Amino acid sequence: MTHPHTARDTPATEPAGTAPAPGSPAEQRDRLTAREGTPTPATGPEGTPADLHHHLTTHLDGAARAWLDQALDEAAAHPGVRGPISVWELRLAEAGRRCGAEHADAARVLIMHSARAGTDALSRVYFQGTAAERRSVLHALPHLVEGPEALPLVEDALRTNDTRIIAAAVGPYAARHLAPHHWRHAVLKCLFTGVPVAEVADLDRRAHADEELARMLRDYAAERTAAGRPVPEDLHRVLTLTDPTATPPARTVRHGARGTDGKES
Repeated sequence: MTHPHTARDTPATEPAGTAPAPGSPAEQRDRLTAREGTPTPATGPEGTPADLHHHLTTHLDGAARAWLDQALDEAAAHPGVRGPISVWELRLAEAGRRCGAEHADAARVLIMHSARAGTDALSRVYFQGTAAERRSVLHALPHLVEGPEALPLVEDALRTNDTRIIAAAVGPYAARHLAPHHWRHAVLKCLFTGVPVAEVADLDRRAHADEELARMLRDYAAERTAAGRPVPEDLHRVLTLTDPTATPPARTVRHGARGTDGKES
């Protein structure tokens, strides 16, 4: 069956998250799949679902393509949330083993898209899933949720120090829906944890002429300097973007997730 989905992947190995409780849905899923490798930098899936599907069908081998088509058919036939765990949720855990770590995020996004997962289903996967599944939910948000109702997932992700999850959280969905106050703190979170600000979707437009963001950046730079710590180069880049005299940029939204686990320095 041909599916209206798509793929542009990224090397995606799965950082370890909190171990699921025995008997939990996350543990049921984890029993179906092997570890997907050690944490390494990776970029998140970009493009429309149709682009993602085309990319995967071009790059996966025959067995992986057959598994993906079956998983998408199952998700389309049994959408939403059903019982303790849905069939398509189990397939999310298999994605790394079946499609390879490089393509796991894109495969998961397609499965959630085929399942027409709404905010309730995405929230369940996010809060009960592995770190890899949480990251994939964040990548799927702009394709599945029109309004701001999934912002609690983004806000939760921004409270972590897992830089791959933070990078996924500052994608197009956050660019569309995060209020200015929370968006500014998301930018600072990237600076704290070492997530490249290039990962922040629509950064140029949202930072333009933002005097409050400029003040926060100067304060942070002053704190770093007073403590004898270097000021991140990315801070100067964002500060330049806040200049109200610069030509306002056109609206663009792009996103890719990469990084490793990080803590505020």
